[in-house]
Amino acid sequence: MKSFLKIFFASFVALTIFSLLAIVIGFWILTSVLQPDKPQVGSKGVLVLDLNVAYNEQEKDNPLSALSGNESGNAPGLYDVVRMLHYAKTDSTIKGLYIKGGYNANGFASSEELRKAVVDFKESKKFVIAYGETLDQKSYYVSTAADKVYCHPQGGIDWDGFSVTLLFMKGLLDKLGVEPQVFYAGKFKSATEPFRFTKMSDPNRLQTTDMLNDLYATFLETTAQARKIDTATLHQLSIDGTIRTASDALANKLVDGLKYDDEVKDELIKKLNIKEADKINFVSLGKYAKAVNFKNSKGDDKIAIIYASGDIVGGKGQDGEIGSDNFVELIRKARLDDDVKAIVFRVNSPGGSSLASDAIWREITLAKKEKPVVVSMGDYAASGGYYISCNADSVFADASTITGSIGVFSLLPNMQKLFNDKLGITFDGVKTAPYADMGGINRPLTEPEKRFLQLSIDSIYSTFKQRVADGRKTDINFIDSIAQGHVYTGQRAISLRLVDRTGTLQDAVNCAARMAKSKSYWLKEYPEKKSFWEELTNVSSYTESASEKTIENKIGKDQYNMLQQVNKIKEMIKTPQSRLPFDLTVN
Repeated sequence: MKSFLKIFFASFVALTIFSLLAIVIGFWILTSVLQPDKPQVGSKGVLVLDLNVAYNEQEKDNPLSALSGNESGNAPGLYDVVRMLHYAKTDSTIKGLYIKGGYNANGFASSEELRKAVVDFKESKKFVIAYGETLDQKSYYVSTAADKVYCHPQGGIDWDGFSVTLLFMKGLLDKLGVEPQVFYAGKFKSATEPFRFTKMSDPNRLQTTDMLNDLYATFLETTAQARKIDTATLHQLSIDGTIRTASDALANKLVDGLKYDDEVKDELIKKLNIKEADKINFVSLGKYAKAVNFKNSKGDDKIAIIYASGDIVGGKGQDGEIGSDNFVELIRKARLDDDVKAIVFRVNSPGGSSLASDAIWREITLAKKEKPVVVSMGDYAASGGYYISCNADSVFADASTITGSIGVFSLLPNMQKLFNDKLGITFDGVKTAPYADMGGINRPLTEPEKRFLQLSIDSIYSTFKQRVADGRKTDINFIDSIAQGHVYTGQRAISLRLVDRTGTLQDAVNCAARMAKSKSYWLKEYPEKKSFWEELTNVSSYTESASEKTIENKIGKDQYNMLQQVNKIKEMIKTPQSRLPFDLTVN
């Protein structure tokens, strides 16, 4: 027995030591693989702006992608891209910019900021070449800033105009025996229309048409200026369906040439003055971000940038959501930090929970009393997204930003017929008061309960309008006339005094510095980037992301968007929502 115990404990100690060594060695390997030395750009670099990559508000950093050598898992944030292009203007190792077209994964306002950054880069007199086998309209919009725009001889560009297609589920709900009990305030508040109608209402059709025309006008005007073609001619090309092939695009001067990939590379080789056998030094934005110090990290004063991106929800929220608890804390942290001289609040949100929006609005209001607060709107800052923006000292939006949508709604399904008639399920119970079971989905609301809910919605809507009136320093009757859930573009919102001026995030930062009377500043960005090990151990987010991408690839992007719309229904039930119309995907 004594001999057994000796062998057992000796083996146990050996195993423990071996395990500790394995952990240390594994840590060293992971650190060396996943946190490599600072990469070198090399000479005669060509920076690559890949429009197929979605540049979110903040950097997307997947440490596991380094193991597979797949850089696509690490995408810089939109503002990072803008700052990198500005830095590259004076970087002698970068000789030009290559815009990789195709399907532009970024929104209209994001594309607007990317295009302006390309225009800024061109001031360096370095070459800019855009190429794609096919170019969708958003991709072409950014590409028009290039010196030359090329497409594949058998490819082409999309020039059929813009469209919005909404999904309506009333017919399905009727067949299932589900009654959507809807309460809303604002005649343009169309987020609940998919449950109530089988087609767009006249007010919704009007506002969507205005929005689409504004976006299209910006697209045409920008193209007209870049390609030296008048807007009427460009519009007529889409009306007539003229652009069907790459040759059509060339004949109508929308592109500068039809080239295969090797021919485009030959042109780059000539511009770089290198040998034909030499490999072109393409520099991805992900690599460039790690190789150079493009951020403004030196200065006397600190300016905080707080990125609020995604649906607005109560509590802490998940990655990609604006959780009220988290963002109240972030804003409060910046407010109480005496070193922070101004706050830039970057909002990219279609809205969400009205209560969560009000909690964030409150903290913005408190911060505004202490230091300048400037809002910069991204692709969306609508409904709840506008709620949390309206009380800033100054509000910037891109011309293509979707904003407004000042309205409220609530949804509660009555599934009694589905349970009783379709499934054979019944319910029974007891209660201590008439309204103790109000809000259950197993029965219809009574008339008093419907009045209660509508009064609640009306009250929230009234508060929302008053918040806007106070923040924008205007009359509440005027706000009521332009509210009603009406959606506007950033350009149109200026004339309605909902937005102060058009401008990028950089313009908002410059404004905040002026308001703080700061001549020298550096930027602190929130939410702060997760540590290496926090990112590495967050396996669930990568698994979920990979699963979602697999589903999207299998069923197609449009079908996947519809699936997401249906999935959002559960988020709307019972909780009063300040949210954009159900879906505003522009094709």
